[in-house]
Amino acid sequence: MPKIFEYFGFIFLFYSNEHEPIHVHVMKDGHEAIFEIILENGELVEIHRRNSNKIPPLIEEDAATAEAFVKKYYKNIVDKWVNFFI
Repeated sequence: MPKIFEYFGFIFLFYSNEHEPIHVHVMKDGHEAIFEIILENGELVEIHRRNSNKIPPLIEEDAATAEAFVKKYYKNIVDKWVNFFI
């Protein structure tokens, strides 16, 4: 499970058996959210947030902070995804 960022208690990671669409798992204090990065011609179109089936969801404030981080650093996340999975 490659950890790609740590930020104020948030851990951003991929699982080694991932699948498309490009997404990142974000964990904090035993909670998790998954952010799918939707691209069109290499540019960010949208970020979809969903909850894990197995781990309690991030509280709303933490989810908003994590989503803002993903939005700001999506190019880095996509590069790390491509380097790891392709």
